[in-house]
Amino acid sequence: MTQLKLLALDSGDLQVISSCCQDAVLKVGDLEYLAKQKQFTLLLNRFVWELDGVSKTPERRKSVLHFARVNSVQVSGIDRSDKEMVLSLLAVLFNVGEQPSGEIELVFAGDGAVKLHVECIEAQLADMPAA
Repeated sequence: MTQLKLLALDSGDLQVISSCCQDAVLKVGDLEYLAKQKQFTLLLNRFVWELDGVSKTPERRKSVLHFARVNSVQVSGIDRSDKEMVLSLLAVLFNVGEQPSGEIELVFAGDGAVKLHVECIEAQLADMPAA
């Protein structure tokens, strides 16, 4: 089993990460913003789209989606106090600001969203080793 490890430094790369994270599920408590380190992290269970059609059994993998150079975060449509609430990630989008800065938007089912105001795109997606 090959573990996925991706790095995004531009909007095209971020689209690839978005495709790999489509329909990933996570709990509200798995969203973490470290303001001093300018980092935002999601622990998620992603559907293994790259095996679609290859494997007869649908598979999910625990993965980490990490964003660096995050100046601030806005959350809408998500009850941050309900740490056990399950979210379904639909897409990861980039809205250009004053180059190279902009806004990365994590779009969730049910009108939830997290907006990351970033200096530039610097994201990583990595599968965690199987337990």
